[in-house]
Amino acid sequence: MTLQTLDTGLFKLDGGAMFGVVPKPIWNKLNPADEQNRCNWAMRCLLYEQGDQLLLVDTGIGNKQDAKFFGHYDLNGNATLMDSIYKAGYSEADITDVLLTHLHFDHVGGAVKRVDETLMPTFPNATYWTHPAHWHWAVKPNPREKASFLSENIFPLQESGQLKFLTENPFPFSDIDLLYVDGHTEKMALPLFYINGRTVAYMADLIPSSAHVPLPYVMSYDVRPLLTMDEKTRLLQQAADENWILVFEHDSVTEAATVELTEKGVRIKDKGLLTDLLHHT
Repeated sequence: MTLQTLDTGLFKLDGGAMFGVVPKPIWNKLNPADEQNRCNWAMRCLLYEQGDQLLLVDTGIGNKQDAKFFGHYDLNGNATLMDSIYKAGYSEADITDVLLTHLHFDHVGGAVKRVDETLMPTFPNATYWTHPAHWHWAVKPNPREKASFLSENIFPLQESGQLKFLTENPFPFSDIDLLYVDGHTEKMALPLFYINGRTVAYMADLIPSSAHVPLPYVMSYDVRPLLTMDEKTRLLQQAADENWILVFEHDSVTEAATVELTEKGVRIKDKGLLTDLLHHT
């Protein structure tokens, strides 16, 4: 049983959108903006191996969009999803399952590749998993999220026959719990892994970075921001009580952290690499 993070590169998003109502003089100290008000963010995935099963959690932004699309996000860094998978000692064919926390383009883009003019799943032997309610939310998107749900990232998975819906089919990892949250988008799935007596929780876009741990730090992208705050409150309280390790998908500096209850609320306790925190009691 192994769990590791995969670096898939960096991209930029507007700092105001990422930090919501928090004023720029505050958030700019946490993640400094460029001249276009954009901050740099990671697209960190997870790879979990158990026996002959190899699970990939999220897939980054991919590489099949055109230059105009990528120009909005200023992709940077040297890592890609496939390079990181190869570096970990695996290939596309080794992935047996892909859990898509949700279908926004920076989480699902790498799930589909373009070969000549044909779109196909990147991982030929994998079952792709998403929540059915989120799927219906994505294929008939609301105006607020429409730009985040791209048909070329979504429909090829269904057309290939490799897509399965959580709750309607048995998820083949009995040692992983899935927590569903609805503040950021409908039925986002957060996996909880149990390793060496510790709980490792992948935060996806509920808490995209360590800077988003304080409750008011909620993205403007969230469709239900007050619900996000409620969901963060419950999760962070349990994480502090039980010494969970939180893995941040979008933090360009901090990979993972534990949290503790302070006079100001739940705050970061220890932070570092996932592997280091797993061996730190």
